[in-house]
Amino acid sequence: MDSAAATTIDERMSFREHLQELRMRLVRSALTVAGAFALTYAFRLRLWTWAQWPFLQAMGRQMKQDPARLQPWAFTDLTEPFFSLMRLSVWVAAFLAAPVIFLQVWGFIKPALGPRERRLCIPFLLATSGMFLLGLAFAYTQAFRFLGDILFQEAAGAGLRANLHIDSYLDLFLSTMVITGLMFELPVLTFFLARFRLVTARLMLRFWRHATLAIIVASAFFTPGDVVLTTVFFSLVLLGLYFVSVLVAWAAEPRRART
Repeated sequence: MDSAAATTIDERMSFREHLQELRMRLVRSALTVAGAFALTYAFRLRLWTWAQWPFLQAMGRQMKQDPARLQPWAFTDLTEPFFSLMRLSVWVAAFLAAPVIFLQVWGFIKPALGPRERRLCIPFLLATSGMFLLGLAFAYTQAFRFLGDILFQEAAGAGLRANLHIDSYLDLFLSTMVITGLMFELPVLTFFLARFRLVTARLMLRFWRHATLAIIVASAFFTPGDVVLTTVFFSLVLLGLYFVSVLVAWAAEPRRART
């Protein structure tokens, strides 16, 4: 009865009403990010200290210096530090607002779900927010350590002096954080695809070679930098998440589908 009623309500929504619903969800997400930005911009200098620390540690290891005493940053445009710190504050605000953004995503897709799937609201929010934050933590503590050691190794061997632009560094920092955070959402996406019987664990295992090739191509296209080892590193991470997703798909499959 509830499923039929939900379907009827969803079918009554016109295309325009769906667009209005989407606009409302986007506005709420934007307002949440704006509210968080008012907080993060006040701490922009501390955020910059936090953002540069992984690379300073990598530089210190390669240059055999104390990372706290390194000052490799430079700028050629007077507006570059201002807009760079503003951009960093906006992205950190978006990271903090991630649970609310995922809640709006859930609210938008909820009318298309059945009664059983609608009960997954809290697990959905916890899983999406948790995996995204776990991806950010992995990028900050592991990915940047790997990237930094590779990128500074050649510079240290050649005896070159660092003279880095803030804007270019933030491009690398933010893209790595965002891409890794989204990569860690793969098990959550697989869970819902399996619940709707769009994928199965058996199907994912059957096409794991094709998935591996797609992962390598995607890693080469989306990962920052032009170093081959970075593509290999992120490919291995994403491949590991793929096989974790296989287990998630097996657990999420309806029991009748397994038999």
